[in-house]
Amino acid sequence: MNVTLSTPDVLRTALAGLLDGLPPKQAGQAVDRLIANYRGATPTDAPVLRDRSDVAAYAAYRMPATFEAVRAALDGLAGAAPDWVPGSHVDVGGGTGAAIWAADAIWGEPRATTVLDWAEPALALGRELAAASGLPGLSAAEWRQARIGAALKLPESDLVTVSYVLKELAERDREALVAEAARAARAVVVVEPGTPDGYLRIIEARDRLIAAGLRIAAPCPHSGACPIEPGEDWCHFAARVSRSSLHRQVKGGSLAYEDEKFSYVAAVRFDASPAQGRVTRKPQIRKGQVLLDLCTVEDGLRRETVTKRHGPLYRAARDTAWGDVWPPRATQEPPDA
Repeated sequence: MNVTLSTPDVLRTALAGLLDGLPPKQAGQAVDRLIANYRGATPTDAPVLRDRSDVAAYAAYRMPATFEAVRAALDGLAGAAPDWVPGSHVDVGGGTGAAIWAADAIWGEPRATTVLDWAEPALALGRELAAASGLPGLSAAEWRQARIGAALKLPESDLVTVSYVLKELAERDREALVAEAARAARAVVVVEPGTPDGYLRIIEARDRLIAAGLRIAAPCPHSGACPIEPGEDWCHFAARVSRSSLHRQVKGGSLAYEDEKFSYVAAVRFDASPAQGRVTRKPQIRKGQVLLDLCTVEDGLRRETVTKRHGPLYRAARDTAWGDVWPPRATQEPPDA
């Protein structure tokens, strides 16, 4: 019997196949250096990934988590625009291509795809992974070396993704890149680590996208000012990442999963229906009630208590996760015509 694997399963299989011969000691040394760079605060104007061993270690260490974070962000966009399917996709600073794998997991249909990165070893491995996938939407992707900075010019595209890139850029380059993405795309999705400084970069990108004429589709329920006071809190979410044995070996972990914290914004130039509210913290389930911390259109940040007397809504609340739309879209009224 033929079994059709999901995109995450295909990704794990492709990673295992390409990284099978990498010496564990060499991989561990490369991972240690990459972790130091990933957690550092100094922008770089040179590729972080220097050679194939660096790229292979990075793919094993970071690609599954990046894939899940970007997939969650793209799912937020798809929820706000369920009838929209991108016919073209440019991934900026895409490295080994986690974002194009995420787009394939959300939409599936083949699209014209271009991955831009300044590290040729990353592009080469990304090309190998895509070719090994057997997925039409990935196999035909174009992998192009490009300096990610103020001089970058993007081709016009339905979708532009910029994931885990802004941290590596100086402020001038960040501003120029977001402005260029806004000019070139019908939809822009930016993802950064779910840290206070990652959230600030997302807020800066959000402001620039709005100034360029785009509207926020997710995660925010509106395109107004963020109700979170800088320095007091930060908006971020978590994506569950299943660890393969290879992933556990490279990361030195024992659990079969990890949670990737991330912040994101999705903005569009077409009609979309943002959520009425978004769950901004892990729901607290207590006896007979569920406490939901929400970001809402009318009230900003607020807590809602859902009890058994709410019937079907209570059952929905018990199944609601951090980052989900609230109330569920099936119960929301359609936007005004």
